[in-house]
Amino acid sequence: MDFKFSNRVPKQNNDVVGEILKVAGDPKIISFAGGLPAPELFPVNEMKKASDKVFEKHGQDALQYTASIGNSKLRQLVAKRMDSHKHINCKSSNICITTGSEQSIDLISKMMINQGDVVLVEKPTYLCALDVFRSYGAKIVGVDMDENGMKADSLETALQNYPNVKLIYTIPNFQNPTGRTMPTNRRKEVADLASKYDVMVMEDDPYGEIRYSGKSIDPIKHFDKDGHVIYMSTFSKILAPGMRLGWIIADEKFVNMFVVMKQSADLHSDNLSQYIVAQYMEDNNLDLHIQKIRDAYHRRASMMLKEIDKQFPRGVKHSNPEGGMFIWVEVPGNINTMELFKNCVKHNVAFVPGEPFYPDEIIPGTFRLNFSNMKDDQIHEGIHRMADAISEMMEK
Repeated sequence: MDFKFSNRVPKQNNDVVGEILKVAGDPKIISFAGGLPAPELFPVNEMKKASDKVFEKHGQDALQYTASIGNSKLRQLVAKRMDSHKHINCKSSNICITTGSEQSIDLISKMMINQGDVVLVEKPTYLCALDVFRSYGAKIVGVDMDENGMKADSLETALQNYPNVKLIYTIPNFQNPTGRTMPTNRRKEVADLASKYDVMVMEDDPYGEIRYSGKSIDPIKHFDKDGHVIYMSTFSKILAPGMRLGWIIADEKFVNMFVVMKQSADLHSDNLSQYIVAQYMEDNNLDLHIQKIRDAYHRRASMMLKEIDKQFPRGVKHSNPEGGMFIWVEVPGNINTMELFKNCVKHNVAFVPGEPFYPDEIIPGTFRLNFSNMKDDQIHEGIHRMADAISEMMEK
C-alpha cells in the first residue's frame, strides 16, 4: 500500500544512524558509538526505596492522571536546585516537566517553527534536534564553532543575513557531539543578541551537571533579562534515562502555552516516575550521587584521551572536554568518514560518523566517541583497534 505520509515524514526510510548503531551492537565490536550513561551508576536501591515509599504514601495519586505541567513537588525541587546550582531565578510556575529532553525539543519546535523559518544551530550539533527541526519544515543554518563553542560574531552575522530566524539552538555545556564548552562572555553575548534581534534561544543542557574539571559556568538563561531564553535539561544523565523525565524553564506566559501543546501530545509525563524522582530527591543527597558519576566519567575520559594521544596517528585532532560524555575527533585529509567507519568495523570497533551532526556543509574525517559506558580494557583495546584502522586509511 502507498501510504500518503505528511511532509514531516522523511521521503526515504533509510536510518543511517540506526544502521550504524545496529552494527555497533554486535558483541564482537567495541562500540564507542552510543551515548549511554553508565548503568552501574544508576541508584537502583535508592530508587527502589523511593518507589516503595511512594506506593505506601501516595499510591493512588501516583497511579492517577495528573496536571500537564507536572508534579508540583518535583517542580518545586527543580526550581530550588536551579536557583542554588545554576543561578537561574525561577519559580515552579516557570517550570514544566517533560517526557525527556526530546519532547522539549519537539514541542518548542512545534510552537515556534513555521514552514521555511530559520533555525540557527552550532555546526556540528545534536543530530536528533536536526531531525526535529527538519520535520517542521525549518531551514537549518549552521553557525561556525571554535574550541569555545558557537562564535558570537558568526551568530550575529547569521541573524543579520536571515531576518526570519525563529530559534537559536545551542548546547553550551560539553556539547554533543564535540564536548566543547561556551565561556561566560559568549553566553552573555548570546543572551544579548537574542534580545537585540528578538529571537528565542533553546538552551539544551543535558550534561551540565557532569563537570569534572574546570569551573562551573552560569547558563545563558542566567543572563536572560526579558524571557528570550528557554532552558531545558533532563534527569536522564544524572539519575536514569529510563525514567524519561526532563524539564523546561521559561517565561510563565511561554510555559502556559507549552502546557497547552503538551496536553495534546501526551496529556502529562509519567506521573509515577515524577513521584519517585521527587521522593528520591527528598530522601537522598543528589550531589553526592552526581559526584560518583563525575568521578567515573573523568577517569574514563582521561584514559581515552591518553590512549588517543599515545596511539592515534600524528595529525589527528581531538576535543578536550571538561565534562559530559563525548570526544570529537578530526582526521586530517579528505577522508570519507563512512569508509573509515566501515574499516573500523572490520577491526571490530565503532564510532558515530560526523555526517549526521552537520546541518549543511559536512567536514570529512570527523566522528564522535563516547566513553561514559566503557570499561577500562575496552577503552584501551578499542582505541588500539581504531588507531590501526585510521592509519590504514591515512596511508592510502
